[in-house]
Formats: sequence, C-alpha cells, structure tokens
Amino acid sequence: MKPDTIVALASGAGRAGVAVIRVSGPAAGAALRALTDRELPKPRHAARMAFCAPNGGVSLDDGIVLWFPAPASFTGEDVAELHVHGGQAVIAAIVEAVLSAPGVRIAEPGEFTRRAFENGKLDLAEAEGLADLVDAETEGQRRQALRQRRGALSALYDSWRERLIEAAALIEAEIDFPDEELPDALAARAGPLLTSLAADLGHHLNDAHRGERIRDGYRIAIIGPPNAGKSSLLNALAQREAAIVSEIPGTTRDVVEVRLVLAGFP
Repeated sequence: MKPDTIVALASGAGRAGVAVIRVSGPAAGAALRALTDRELPKPRHAARMAFCAPNGGVSLDDGIVLWFPAPASFTGEDVAELHVHGGQAVIAAIVEAVLSAPGVRIAEPGEFTRRAFENGKLDLAEAEGLADLVDAETEGQRRQALRQRRGALSALYDSWRERLIEAAALIEAEIDFPDEELPDALAARAGPLLTSLAADLGHHLNDAHRGERIRDGYRIAIIGPPNAGKSSLLNALAQREAAIVSEIPGTTRDVVEVRLVLAGFP
C-alpha cells in the first residue's frame, strides 16, 4: 500500500518574505504538475514557476520550485519544495490547491521527519539532533545539535556496538568450540575490550549531563530579604532594566523572569 502524499508549511509560521511549502509522497509530482501546468523541473535545480489553481486557472503566486525524486530527498520519497511569498493568504491558497490533488492531505506534526526515519534517511539520534538544531538559541546549542545531526553520536554508538560484538564473539568461540584448535584464552581477550568500553560509557554519561545543560539550560531563582540587591543583580546579569530598583522595601512584588545566555549556557 502506497503512503499518502502530505503537504505542510516547512518554514516558520507567521508573516515573512518567503515561505517554504513541502510536498512529499507518490503524488507529489502530479500535484506539482497540476499547480504549475508544466512538466517537472530538473531534479535538484531551482526553477521559477507560476502557481495557478487547478482547473480554474486562477493565478495564485509565482516563486521557486525544487524537485527531489525518490530516494534522493529528505524523506526518501518524491519531494517538491515550493518557495513562495510568505503572506498568509498566499500560503493558504497554495496549500489548498495542492490538497485538491488526489491522495494529498495535510502532514501531521513531525511527519516529514518520521518518514525520513522510516525510510532510513536518518536515525533517531540524528532526528533528535535535527529537532535540537531547529530549537537552538545559543551558539553552544547550535554546535552540539549540528554534531548530532551529522551523525557524531550515531557513529559513537556504532563503534560501541562493534566492540560488544567482538567481545561476544571471543567469549562465544571459547564456549562453543572448546576442543578446536583456537588461540589460547580467547575469552580473556574480551576483558580489556569490555573494560575500555565501560570507561567510555562512564565518560559519555558524565558528559551527557553537560550536554543536557547546554540544550535545556538552567532555571535559577534569586532570593533574599528585602533590599538585599536582588533586582540590581538581575539587572546586571540581564544588562538592562528588567526589574525596578528602589530603596523602598518590597518594590518588586511580582515574579520577574529573564532569559539569559551566560558563557554559552541558557
């Protein structure tokens, strides 16, 4: 059974100069032909096209089209990306026109990434890195998310798996073939492998806590008696007048929240 073809706004919501609408699935090519009344553009080359409502021919907008035939696409399916003007009316009209094609529906949240995972275009660690990259607000978050998106974490886990397989093979060979002419103390050779792996795992777990802090940040409360300088300290950290400073005790009665980035940590 062929999957549905899905469409959704791939860029950020809200008014913008340019919006990107992504269509993915077996009917993406047919939907693009109906929308442009032209043949599909050369794969992975930008082409300027006019967009019209199917059947009626009403002009909707003009913009840039990118065509990615399967499997060389983000999702591993046929994918069309429409770069259009970012007004809400334009986006709504083009999405509605694409939905008029048979077999096309609105994508569920995260469905493009889910299909990429299901089609082997990225693994779970890379998918998490992609989500973190989209949410990154600091330079540290960006660097960490990009490393994970590019497969650094996956490569590390793969190397651990290979070492476990090697250690298991050594142990099983000595158990299963005790009378064969095998090198002596095969199982003993697995010891250093497992010891080294355990050390690497411990180091990784310790480093993971730092990674969580870079990704999630800290929530810190400044508390103290009246007129202790809490508002002044907050303003100094924020480098702006986030809280009222006064000699009168109890001036700041409501909770004041400020988002900061200090030494790369949010």
